[in-house]
Amino acid sequence: MSVETVEAPWAGASAGRALGPARDPRITPHHLNRQALIYVRQSSPTQVQRHPESARRQYGLAARAHRLGWAAELVTVIDEDQGKSGAGSALAHERDGFERLVSAVGLGEVGIILALEVSRLARNSAEWYRLLDLAALAGALIADEDASYDPRQLNDRLVLGLRGTISEVELHCIQAR
Repeated sequence: MSVETVEAPWAGASAGRALGPARDPRITPHHLNRQALIYVRQSSPTQVQRHPESARRQYGLAARAHRLGWAAELVTVIDEDQGKSGAGSALAHERDGFERLVSAVGLGEVGIILALEVSRLARNSAEWYRLLDLAALAGALIADEDASYDPRQLNDRLVLGLRGTISEVELHCIQAR
């Protein structure tokens, strides 16, 4: 197991300390004993072809799950929704991967969901809030490149709700153009 050096924000440049995997205080052994699901999606086949960097970054979230403490055998990449729009419902766009993710969360199998941007998991409020509700009930975390969120915590729930609303408005603006 590799050891990372993490520097305290208040310490000088040479005052790092050795730690195990980079731990988020929200992550408990209960989370680590369940799956880490990596959700990979780009909106159209053209985006998949022209923007391979986005796909590479999304697949790279598996490495983030490992750094957060998940064992390799518990990290699952869901990528069957590549080239499928997040606009509208998952059913309408045949996003079977999203439905599989939601089912696993509802069954209590998931410790964390990772996506490049959490607000892009679902672009409509009905599916977004259904996922947040299930994650809160099951105790699953939701994370992106920047942060992790616990939908059971009021402040995290507020941020997730705002990000979902902004995503839905953004989609409306894109379609209006």
